[in-house]
Amino acid sequence: MRTVRDGTLIAWRNLVNLRRTPGAVVAALVQPLMFVLLLAYVFGGSLGGAQYRTFLMGGIFAQAVTFNASFTAIGLAADMDKGMVDRFRALPMPRGSVILGRTLSDLAMSALTLAVTSLCGLLVGWRVEGSAAGALAAYGLVLLFAFAMSWVGATIGLMARSVEVAQSAGLIWLFPVTFVSGAFVPVTTMPAPLRVVAEWNPVSATATAVRSLFGNEAPAAVVPPSGWPVQHATVYALLSSCAVIAIFMPLAVRRYLRIARG
Repeated sequence: MRTVRDGTLIAWRNLVNLRRTPGAVVAALVQPLMFVLLLAYVFGGSLGGAQYRTFLMGGIFAQAVTFNASFTAIGLAADMDKGMVDRFRALPMPRGSVILGRTLSDLAMSALTLAVTSLCGLLVGWRVEGSAAGALAAYGLVLLFAFAMSWVGATIGLMARSVEVAQSAGLIWLFPVTFVSGAFVPVTTMPAPLRVVAEWNPVSATATAVRSLFGNEAPAAVVPPSGWPVQHATVYALLSSCAVIAIFMPLAVRRYLRIARG
């Protein structure tokens, strides 16, 4: 309970600190909007028009929160560079509170990103065709995935030796993870080895589950794959998010303790 309490205090500190760095907020909000507009109108004409724009939004939601993991990495690296981690280390608080606070504040940013992205999706023709309960479940699933990805970013940020390294390392892995997936195009169009990777990619599972919960059907030109991760996308998305948290949370905390011991 102390870890959660102190983590929420650190999260509030991080959110208040955003007033001094409005560029980070703008970047977090503009990036998904740019992808929505570019992919919807550059690829949309050849992949189904309005139907593709509806299909696209599930992938955009998954991609947007995945990319927010880079802000977790940069934020932790910046705190270490400025000596804030050393100050927190001197306070009587559980060691995991600092990292939990960073992931919680970035989870709040992901929620804001989802809200703005949803509004942009409505402008390009996306609609929720399913029930209200399904829509809430979809947003909850995306936020769980965002929380999981933030722990990946936290691990990278704690391993980086500077903000510049964290910025580079925090972006390198994001592009293959998000684009070798079913977020933007059907995985059936990929070569066999990439198809297997894309089908089991948690980004694909999250995007597919979100589309199903929102009631968004794929364009007629998209042939759905038949693998287990696709047929059980919601279950696999939940399991993969929990697995990522179970793996990277201890890694991040262990790395933080190693830094704290000097």
